[in-house]
Amino acid sequence: MNQSTTVQQTAANQPAANPNKALWEKGDFTRIAETMRESGAELVADLGITKGLNLLDLGCGDGTTAIPAAKLGANVLGVDIARNLVEAGNRRAQKEGLTNCTFQEGDATDLQGLPDHSFDLVISIFGAMFAPKPFDVAREMVRVTRSGGRIVMGNWIPGDPTLVAQILKISSAYTPPPPEGFISPMLWGVESNVVERFGKAGIAPEKISFVRDTYTFRAPFSPSEFLNRFKTYYGPTMNAFEAAEKNGKAMELQRELEELFNSQNKSSQDGTTSIPATFLRVTVQC
Repeated sequence: MNQSTTVQQTAANQPAANPNKALWEKGDFTRIAETMRESGAELVADLGITKGLNLLDLGCGDGTTAIPAAKLGANVLGVDIARNLVEAGNRRAQKEGLTNCTFQEGDATDLQGLPDHSFDLVISIFGAMFAPKPFDVAREMVRVTRSGGRIVMGNWIPGDPTLVAQILKISSAYTPPPPEGFISPMLWGVESNVVERFGKAGIAPEKISFVRDTYTFRAPFSPSEFLNRFKTYYGPTMNAFEAAEKNGKAMELQRELEELFNSQNKSSQDGTTSIPATFLRVTVQC
């Protein structure tokens, strides 16, 4: 057996790379998350968090909602698929002196090592919606929530005219079609899908409520610089520009996104950005 054959066999025995992990480890989402801190804290302040509450933040990034929850006294575990974001979250918690907040790697479709019924509150704000196998995600969230506990999700809405839904819509027009069997994360923003997914996990429809809410991105720089951050650090937008570059359409994509970011900016101060985005807030009573 020659060396090349050995290498090929070794490679064949390796587990397939997780494309979702690769997507969110691409770039540096913390540079986007910096514009989300204020709204993250506002959202958490509205959840009725009390001292000693056991909280799981799923798809937590570097702690946009986990850190404020810990500051309110919850015992917080943040779980994210991206190693770089987990490391960044632990650094932030350490810097804040929060001994009640830790971050670890994990997959929302299979929360290995997390016991049944171990959390009073499970939150996922624009996180678990991006995981594949949505029925598995719903099942796992329900499994780890105690009876009488709550699940709160924030999900972007397909076709919504505000920022994030439009970024993803525009970007998808420049990227190759997704693989067979791909389920759009935006379907978490459709109420009937949410009811079906949690229904399969044993939650009755009357235990699920919805409200359309607003999340505002705030930045001390221009909308053009904000777009540049997406282009440089946000995995889906990075992929869109790479694909557009190959097809000679990068300028066209840039122009579309520039128009979007500028038109959505509500800040009255030059050189600053304030862009509200509509999302579906889901509350599940377990």
